Amino acid sequence: MAFATNKHAFGICDITGFRYKLKDMKMTWDGFLVGPDQWSPKQPQLQRKPTPLDPQALKISRPDATSDNNFFSVYTNVGDGILGTTLQTFAINVSVGELEVTTS
Repeated sequence: MAFATNKHAFGICDITGFRYKLKDMKMTWDGFLVGPDQWSPKQPQLQRKPTPLDPQALKISRPDATSDNNFFSVYTNVGDGILGTTLQTFAINVSVGELEVTTS
């Protein structure tokens, strides 16, 4: 198969439809064959940012021996304390102050 070369090779711009010499035409980043006056480089905003790598888990991990984790308790009043110990009732005494109301 023979292709046209040099002065006999022309191409049609995909944007404007004008005829250009094929050796002067350029391919855009999205696949259009355009004339030299229509070509522009790819905008940097269209390029994806590199995503940071996720931190890797330790192959053999052990809890800290100094932490006993006995300070945390979960209370519930549903059923028999499925989440933890059943909450026992307790009394609270609160005083705000005295109030005097006079009507005339």
